Amino acid sequence: MTLAHDDFWSAFVLLVLILDPFGSLPVFTGLMRALPERRRFAVTLRELLIAYVVLLLFMWGGQGFLRIMGLSQPALEVAGGVILLMVAVKMIFGTSADIFGGAQAGREPLIFPIAVPLLAGPSALATVLLLASRRPGDFLTWAGALTAAIAATGSVLLLAEPLLRRLGDSVMQAAEKLMGLILTAVAVQMLLSGIHAYFGL
Repeated sequence: MTLAHDDFWSAFVLLVLILDPFGSLPVFTGLMRALPERRRFAVTLRELLIAYVVLLLFMWGGQGFLRIMGLSQPALEVAGGVILLMVAVKMIFGTSADIFGGAQAGREPLIFPIAVPLLAGPSALATVLLLASRRPGDFLTWAGALTAAIAATGSVLLLAEPLLRRLGDSVMQAAEKLMGLILTAVAVQMLLSGIHAYFGL
């Protein structure tokens, strides 16, 4: 019982760090600004639910999907690293609207870019896959941790507007650039890990 309890909290903390709700705030608020204020709450809940379902399905069937497609873990890491690097460069040199152009001209984002890849991105997909493949028999523990992590992330995102008003645009833009720098390092590490694993260096 204690072991399962510890596993739950370890997985919860890991998933919250990977989902990175505070780091997602600059991108998220930039996308939400294009929507009418009355629609923001509903859109946020919808995208959180979609991201949760995608991550849960990947946790449940990701290992089998990789086998069917003939994909290896190094390939997943390299692909994720490339995507994250592209996003990070745009975060540093562009704006939130340039990164994910889904919410423009009054259109609501649907799946892309908030649910995928902002929340259910390559790193999050790889994390739930690793958790499930480590001990498949503890699926309920991992699913519970994912549910709690999505709930915590959603709580932060739903408070995005008050946080933005309190901190101001300049602080949020600075945070966006900082997260871009951190994300660059994460992307490079993913690329190096994938290459290292593939060549057995």
